Amino acid sequence: MSLNRYGLVGKSLGHSFSKKFFTEKFEREKLNAVYDNFELDEIHQILPLFQQPELKGLNVTIPYKSAVMEYLDEINPEAQSIGAVNTIVVRKGITTGYNTDAYGFQQSIKPFLRNVHERALILGTGGAAKAVAYVLTNLGVDVAYLTRNPVGRNQFRYEEANEYMMQAFKLVVNTTPIGTAPNYDEMPDIPTNFFSPDHLVIDLIYNPKKTKFLLESQKSGADILNGYSMLQHQALKAWELFNA
Repeated sequence: MSLNRYGLVGKSLGHSFSKKFFTEKFEREKLNAVYDNFELDEIHQILPLFQQPELKGLNVTIPYKSAVMEYLDEINPEAQSIGAVNTIVVRKGITTGYNTDAYGFQQSIKPFLRNVHERALILGTGGAAKAVAYVLTNLGVDVAYLTRNPVGRNQFRYEEANEYMMQAFKLVVNTTPIGTAPNYDEMPDIPTNFFSPDHLVIDLIYNPKKTKFLLESQKSGADILNGYSMLQHQALKAWELFNA
């Protein structure tokens, strides 16, 4: 029985959810498969991985979700619309990119969305932010961004975050890695003291379970949610694609 190889592509993968998740899944289901972390300094280094005959699929994380697209043979229409790929299926030498982040995010927020969450402020503009914006826009939520380098009319600098902005956006989603372990004392530079019980604050980070950003938001009465549920949903969807 041939060995099937899967893996995660990113730049710094010391706290990888995917490796643990899939390795335990392979062991439970007694599958002849392995899951490796592939830390790449540059995204073009992904090309030799595609030449491995036993490779069946890859997950992609920060900072390569958008950059990887130009190295793929095909891209699923939804991933193309989002502008980011986090799952690659390799079949008969053909690489196809998908986005399961959008599915994972939508599943994770379903129980928490309320009518007051009609405007969302997304922190960051990377691949995860694109998936989040895609989902929220399709749900009829107006989206704006906080970023270090704003380029569009709905993008603002962190320094522009003030009481008015915090009160105008009752849904706030951090898609940046700020606050990821071991940097527990870091958080996005926004005034969480202006949050309220009407706010839903989501941090896509899952390690730690409660980032400083979530803890500070909770002090103001906001509902909080970390990224663990999204990760689980997107990983299971990726596994469906690997085996379709």
